[in-house]
Amino acid sequence: MTTASPQPAPPSAGRLDLVIVNWNSGAHLSACLEAIAASPEDVSRLGKLIIVDNASTDGSAALDGFTKLLPLTIIQNSDNRGFAAACNQGAARGDAPVILFLNPDVRIRPGALARSLDYLGADHARRIGALGIRLTDADGTTQRCCARFPTPWRFAGQALLLDRLMPSLVAPHFMREWDHLTTREVDQVMGAFLMMPRMLFEQLGGFDERFFVYFEDVDLCLRAKQSGRSVTHYAEPCAIHEGQGTTRRIKDIRLFYSLRSRLLYAGKHFSRTGLALTLFATLILEACMRGAAAVLRGSSADLRATLSGYRLLLGALPRLGLRRRG
Repeated sequence: MTTASPQPAPPSAGRLDLVIVNWNSGAHLSACLEAIAASPEDVSRLGKLIIVDNASTDGSAALDGFTKLLPLTIIQNSDNRGFAAACNQGAARGDAPVILFLNPDVRIRPGALARSLDYLGADHARRIGALGIRLTDADGTTQRCCARFPTPWRFAGQALLLDRLMPSLVAPHFMREWDHLTTREVDQVMGAFLMMPRMLFEQLGGFDERFFVYFEDVDLCLRAKQSGRSVTHYAEPCAIHEGQGTTRRIKDIRLFYSLRSRLLYAGKHFSRTGLALTLFATLILEACMRGAAAVLRGSSADLRATLSGYRLLLGALPRLGLRRRG
């Protein structure tokens, strides 16, 4: 089912299509849309604002109050298609030259969309294939949201907590040593706010839908880099990011999909040896470390979540079709 309200930006203006995937986001989605609607500068640059609802049951997709404020297109799926597939579904409904993928737990600061769009369209930014902005906590603390591309060694080190204990030996996935207050090229920007030229997005085939959730943004940024484009963190505009807005209460499911996507990423991008190391680190080293940590904390809930998440992963493993390269 699709509903729409036509209020596109004028063709002469630089414009973007904004895609938000919703799954039981509660009040987050309304707060996200309220922040956009409160910024006329940003609304004027929207082609379509496309909400893809993955069969939410919490009423969060009831957005009648926004149809006169924003150029909404609402797609209501009958089941949860996953984040990557829903992003592709939403992107296909638009035609603006730029696409922004925005999480429902993000509230933009006024002008963030317009400034990002202008930056991406500037002559000096022609190589940029993906753009992210500075994300903050509600209190204004800048989040360390840009990341390095994963490697087999980094996965193994993380499983043993070496990225925390010996960061000089195993660099952390997220770039915690950098304050994120300057604009620079990075490996990966977070999918919570990911802007990309439509032409490149379509050339890359969009998000890889095998990633139900997690690592789809890492994979897309890597493929953008491999195509010869850059990935940039633009520090001037900012947005508030809640984080884990819809998965905070389902730790076992979150763990399952995170580990599942990690293995899919390794199977897609690592060598045979790298995949084997990632499997060992994930299924043996990390499982033991997570279980031991839960026991030491005396948290039976965390132990149950770990066991449940790994049980789901082991059940799904034969169906992942991990491809081993030479």
